[in-house]
Amino acid sequence: MADFPPDLPPLRDVVNRHGLLAQKSLGQNFLFDEQLLTRIAAVPGSLKDVDVLEIGPGPGGLTRALLRAGARVTAIEMDRRCMPALAELAEAFPGKLRVIEGDAVKIDPATLFDGPYHIAANLPYNVGTALFTGWLSGTQWPPRWQSLTLMFQLEVAERVIAKAGGDAYGRLAILSQWRASPRIAMKVHRSAFTPPPKVMSAIIHVTPADMPEGVSPRTLERLTEAAFGQRRKMLRQSLKGLPGALPALESLGIDPARRAETLDIAEFVAIAKAMGEARVATGL
Repeated sequence: MADFPPDLPPLRDVVNRHGLLAQKSLGQNFLFDEQLLTRIAAVPGSLKDVDVLEIGPGPGGLTRALLRAGARVTAIEMDRRCMPALAELAEAFPGKLRVIEGDAVKIDPATLFDGPYHIAANLPYNVGTALFTGWLSGTQWPPRWQSLTLMFQLEVAERVIAKAGGDAYGRLAILSQWRASPRIAMKVHRSAFTPPPKVMSAIIHVTPADMPEGVSPRTLERLTEAAFGQRRKMLRQSLKGLPGALPALESLGIDPARRAETLDIAEFVAIAKAMGEARVATGL
């Protein structure tokens, strides 16, 4: 591990000195417990001499832990108030921290690295799900990222790992699991944050898995959007506006009277594959 510079002040002192009160409009909740941050940075495994993308570093709590672990960190931060504190951290770890001021939603991570990289972030709650689903989408698979280590509200984390049949099961579970392997690495009590959020949090760790052959990610996304957009309705109703969906159910022997939450991920993948094969056969 890299040596931790002895002259770095406590995170709380950094926040106070730079006047970095967490802004609700940016979804900010800061973590000051450095032992907890070290545990989070250890979730993806060894990061020595590895490229890591961090979203929303704020005053640099998780950033410190990642740098201590030996990572080369590229951090995207849109709150310019945090820039002086991050600049001090960059000076303490020469050549190890690159800070980009901007909106992570508008930046393609693949353009920032020449090779593979990991993503680790205490994601702002207001944009976390949108960023996450963006990293899981697209036709290129396996992706350039090798793992995602992300802080979410516990309720969202449970939706990511949910299985068919439960209330938490939906689009997020399918998009997370059909070609990736997510798990809850640890839960984080609300009291660990400043200011404390109203809900519990959890660290999700995701690694790419094999992608089923012959399945269009876009078709699966449209299928799950239609199915769970009206999740209390039977599939014959929720999917009637999606071309090819009902014939795909018939070809697979799936009862159109079922509801979306009763279909497991393999069944959704099979429907999406059948829809794609039908389009090819008809030349559409």
